[in-house]
Amino acid sequence: FFGKHHADNLILINPDNPSGNFIPKADILKLAAWCEANEIRLIVDESFVDFSEGYLNNTLLHDHILEAYPHMLVMKSISKSYGVPGIRLGILCSADTDIISRMKKMVSIWNINSFAEFFMQIFTKYEDEYLKACDKFIAERNDFEQKLREISFLRVMPSQANYFLCEILPPYNANALVLKMLKQYNILTRDCSTKGGFDGKQYMRIAVRSHADNARLIAAYKEIENENK
Repeated sequence: FFGKHHADNLILINPDNPSGNFIPKADILKLAAWCEANEIRLIVDESFVDFSEGYLNNTLLHDHILEAYPHMLVMKSISKSYGVPGIRLGILCSADTDIISRMKKMVSIWNINSFAEFFMQIFTKYEDEYLKACDKFIAERNDFEQKLREISFLRVMPSQANYFLCEILPPYNANALVLKMLKQYNILTRDCSTKGGFDGKQYMRIAVRSHADNARLIAAYKEIENENK
């Protein structure tokens, strides 16, 4: 497609939101090489990469990779996997020193708050605990996926993120199911049916939470499922 249509920039979210689809690192690097050859800026958002299987080897945030593909920018929100959305912290890396210099001129002098600065000073102390938590999360997601697939009115998309995109099958629709879950069970899920690209089909996004929360959601869906038997 892009070989026939000119683009100055190509933006890729990996894993994707809202589908959770993950493109292997080797394929991303092939795309990066193609972008280099065609002088296209490749912008990769890997905010959810730490949720992916083999996450330690999936990141593009390595000097030798960035230096090999100077047309590539890699960005990452710290808030997603570390669970600290309130501090509004993220990073952007590139071997293109010119674009980094221009970006620095555009942001304010105090571009992070004091809470974010403190977090950056201490978060490496908890690296071992963080890696263990990532492994625990992946195991829980795999278990949760199996249980979601047992629900007859859900078609679950494979995910390498901290959520699942599910197509809602008759007799339900996404909006009605989201409202029912909220009103009857006090569980909030996300209606994605109004997003572009779904061709009018019914989709919702379900977050992967703790084992207890996930079990509670599955129990609610089974209750709803039994209502129509």
